[in-house]
Amino acid sequence: MNQKPRTIQEQLTRLKEKGMVFNDERTASSYLARISYFRLKYYWVDMLDMSTDHFVGDANFNTIIERYEFDKKLRNILFGAIEILEVGLRTKFITTLSLATDTGLWYLDNSLFDNQQFHTNLVLDMKYEFNRNSDPFVRQYIAEHSNWNINSLDGDNPDAWMIFETATFGTLSKMYKNLLNQSPLKSRIANEFGLYSARELSSWLEAISVLRNIIAHHSRIWYKIFSKKPTNINRHRDKWMLSSLTEHQRKRAFGVISCLLYLCNAINPENTIKQDIKNLFDSYPNIPVFMIGFTRGWEENPIWE
Repeated sequence: MNQKPRTIQEQLTRLKEKGMVFNDERTASSYLARISYFRLKYYWVDMLDMSTDHFVGDANFNTIIERYEFDKKLRNILFGAIEILEVGLRTKFITTLSLATDTGLWYLDNSLFDNQQFHTNLVLDMKYEFNRNSDPFVRQYIAEHSNWNINSLDGDNPDAWMIFETATFGTLSKMYKNLLNQSPLKSRIANEFGLYSARELSSWLEAISVLRNIIAHHSRIWYKIFSKKPTNINRHRDKWMLSSLTEHQRKRAFGVISCLLYLCNAINPENTIKQDIKNLFDSYPNIPVFMIGFTRGWEENPIWE
């Protein structure tokens, strides 16, 4: 049955009845007024005895606040990292395919893609996103091209470097995955990211796309099990892991964050992502980072050294 809604004071009372300690109820009320009880509950789930639904040990609301703020700051760092990757991926995609085909309209050529119906649907999605964008260069293009048609691949179509500027990261990931499996262009893009396998790059981009959506919707990374897990890699040119990612690392944030860092290093080796994350961890020494997959010895891996 659906639960009865509770006031902020009733939420505090319920947590106290479960054994939560409050150093400052006024501050706690302020947080619960700004951040819903349901949103915060996953930051204390590991503190509960599941058989009694009561807190064990010295569960303190200050710890919940600390975890929440840590998670928010980590998401901010990762959003900047995803920008590096998204812009870099878009550039490599456009440059590699445009120069190889000697046209900016290569994305319309379904012979370059594996699933042609999926390709058509994806291009129409791109055209829809382009059409609804309010950027001046988009409005100018549409105004100057009377044969622009969002419901067809025919008519006037902008060059790749224009339409991809409004494409989402998810669209980039799907279009890359749909390139012909034996295409040397697909392998070339993977190689530019320090990977030998296009399948591995596709897997990583899918996992990072999920991470991007989580961050874009201000959801949590803390205690999150990811629906897409990045595949392990056997060969790589640059620093990676001492051994394969464990299942725990792959399904938690550590796996996808490590993949994101690796790809960003290939785009811009001078980025500060790794140091920013380490500085954040140092600022929150009491945070159990194994909850997001950073298990014992994670710093010994070459990519994190």
